Amino acid sequence: MVDKSLSYTLGHFDFKTLGMGRTDAKVSANRYYFELFLNEEINLNDFLDVFNENLSPDFKALSIKKVSSDFNILDAPKTKEYHYYFSFSEKAHPFCAPFLISMQENLDIALMQKGAKVFEGEHYFHKYCTKPSEHTVLKRTIATCEIVENTILQANFFPEKTYVLKVKGKGFLRYQIRLMMAALFELGKGNLTLGYIKESLSENNDGLPLKTIAPASGLQLFAVEFDI
Repeated sequence: MVDKSLSYTLGHFDFKTLGMGRTDAKVSANRYYFELFLNEEINLNDFLDVFNENLSPDFKALSIKKVSSDFNILDAPKTKEYHYYFSFSEKAHPFCAPFLISMQENLDIALMQKGAKVFEGEHYFHKYCTKPSEHTVLKRTIATCEIVENTILQANFFPEKTYVLKVKGKGFLRYQIRLMMAALFELGKGNLTLGYIKESLSENNDGLPLKTIAPASGLQLFAVEFDI
């Protein structure tokens, strides 16, 4: 879709793009970056206006910056922040469906907040990844992980009180955050213990992924910070 919009903006297909990294279907993005390779100079301010005119309504280009020829967006060190939005105890308005997950069971938020903190630091995420290859690095570091009341994503059809899991790190495994959220949901429902969460992150766990995965629509790529 982006390449098609670029072709209308530039008037040709003589360009190449590199996306920062894909997300699961139904996962939204508050911020996303891509690198554009061109053979000619362009007016950055004019380009941004015309590009937005050609983008679909669910996309908006916010900024553009010239980088050196040796910059590679895939290899550049970066920190990603993901959010997972949810509510509980009653079914939310159907308009909420693309943005947050509504759990109809009661959840122990205080216990879930303790569980989220367990994920912080360097751990083995064998159980929080699906179909890793023999080369997949399963030892990962999470800089911060917390559950707080949601004051970021708001709408008049949202439940009175909603929550968000905030996770920040330099690299995540396939379905990692959705599996972490699923474990925290089970913890909040009383089906798992804090001890289980701690043990699941040890090097000697059974390595089998969790049986449940949180729905994709509650997850959002919130921010990306390049370490340059």
